[in-house]
Amino acid sequence: MRRFIVLALLAMGVVLLGWRAVYLQVFNTAFLKSQGQSRHLRSIAIPAHRGVITDRNGELLAISTPVSSVWVNPQELIASRAGIPALARVLDLAPDRVRRLLARYSGREFVYLKRHVNPDVAARVRALKLPGVYLMTEYRRYYPTGEVAAHVVGFTDIDDGGQEGMELAFNKWLTGVPGRKRVIKDRLGRTVEDVERIRASRPGKDLRLSIDKRLQYLLYRELKAAVIRHRARSGSAVILDARTGEVLALVNQPSYNPNNRRHLRGDRYRNRAVTDVFEPGSTIKPFTVVAALQSGKYRAGSLIDTSPGYIRVGRNTIRDHRNYGVVDMTHLLSKSSNVGATRLALSLRPEQLWGVFTRLGFGQVTGSGFPGEVGGLLMHYRRWHEIERVTMSFGYGLSVTPLQLARAYAVLANDGRLVPVSFVRRERPVQGRQVIPVHIARQVRRMLEAVVSRDGTGHRARVPGYRVAGKTGTTHKSTAGGYAEDRYVSVFAGMIPASHPRLVMVVMINEPTAGEYYGGAVAAPVFARVMTGAMRLLDIPPDDNGVIETRARRAGRHS
Repeated sequence: MRRFIVLALLAMGVVLLGWRAVYLQVFNTAFLKSQGQSRHLRSIAIPAHRGVITDRNGELLAISTPVSSVWVNPQELIASRAGIPALARVLDLAPDRVRRLLARYSGREFVYLKRHVNPDVAARVRALKLPGVYLMTEYRRYYPTGEVAAHVVGFTDIDDGGQEGMELAFNKWLTGVPGRKRVIKDRLGRTVEDVERIRASRPGKDLRLSIDKRLQYLLYRELKAAVIRHRARSGSAVILDARTGEVLALVNQPSYNPNNRRHLRGDRYRNRAVTDVFEPGSTIKPFTVVAALQSGKYRAGSLIDTSPGYIRVGRNTIRDHRNYGVVDMTHLLSKSSNVGATRLALSLRPEQLWGVFTRLGFGQVTGSGFPGEVGGLLMHYRRWHEIERVTMSFGYGLSVTPLQLARAYAVLANDGRLVPVSFVRRERPVQGRQVIPVHIARQVRRMLEAVVSRDGTGHRARVPGYRVAGKTGTTHKSTAGGYAEDRYVSVFAGMIPASHPRLVMVVMINEPTAGEYYGGAVAAPVFARVMTGAMRLLDIPPDDNGVIETRARRAGRHS
């Protein structure tokens, strides 16, 4: 009897198991399939790399490289606590910190432990084979030129979003669109099979800047050397293509390395050449001369009496370094006479001077699109008193950025045409706008060559074989209640070759403290060294006929 009962129970068990199998395989297939897929079928993102940034010649300035990031499932990793110290050691983290992180997010299934680790670290994490520890592929931005082009290119955050510079300005253009795909994963979270691609990833678009990496390196080297040599607080320099308005090089000191962001400070990564303003001093005098010539009251040969070397304006006294006597327009600029500029300003209506400054773009942003760019300060002429009209004529009372000043000098270099500034390479020529008559722009350009002559204040900006036109500037820094007697800004703005200018450059050295502080002694030599190399790199032929003839005679003697 007992035997039949056991056999009956076994038979019933077989029948029940069979029925259960039929039920699951036939009647409940869809439910089981969905449950299996929910445990092993996953939809994951396909990362899309950010577009590359290159210089005008295709040289890389920013590129995204694939890296691994470590993430964990706290619920799984907590179950194997013994492996936490080893994992923390590999990732250079404190074990207690890892435990606190796991405890805080114990209800989640995804927590980053460390992002963008080196390949050797990723390999060591993989070798631990800890449950709940996974690696995922992301992209990290790399900047081959380091701090040389940092202020132009900028940098991204850890999620590859633009934070500064052109990375921020063109963030939407550079950012790719991630794709998605379905995969089957095993119980350890490893992908064992790709099922289908839901959406293909779309990489970001590439960006070609106007920067020439060769000029950028050259300008960076010389500006940094000058800031160190003169123990200056900071410095900025800009090179523009006079014809197209393209920024060929832009450098600030101090700089920073965007590949190492542990010690990033705001005062290091802001682009001083477009965000910081200064009073341009005597570099504004050529535009005072432009206003005088445009008024019709003066010609290039007109004489101005600067005797006895000073002039009273209300309660203020404007002085020159010495009594230059009667000077023409050219000598007014070459000797940088404040008294001469004052006499010109007093003879003009305020709106005439203001009109020239406004048409040159002072008091307005350049339109370059660079994030954080400022427009400087130029008060409306209706708010000027007599002393403001006078000080404006020699560069006090208004403020500019190095980029604004370079654009204004580019107008003189470009025969009076104002061309928009661009940090992106231009494929087609731009029309520009005539803001100064051609003949006046050329006259003032010739006057500025005298500034760089042997007897001018900017003689240290001379480049062998080339005609150079430019102007020095030295200003006292403004402080609360007036101007500091021992703090200066040294400036030089120039163009080369002066016969048909190709390049315009502005150098600004802030607070040199090593003894020399005049723009002709501190900033002008930087122009000379950079442009000597730039003429060779760009293969621009000499235009100094005297030097060309001397070379020809020497070549004839040796032939």
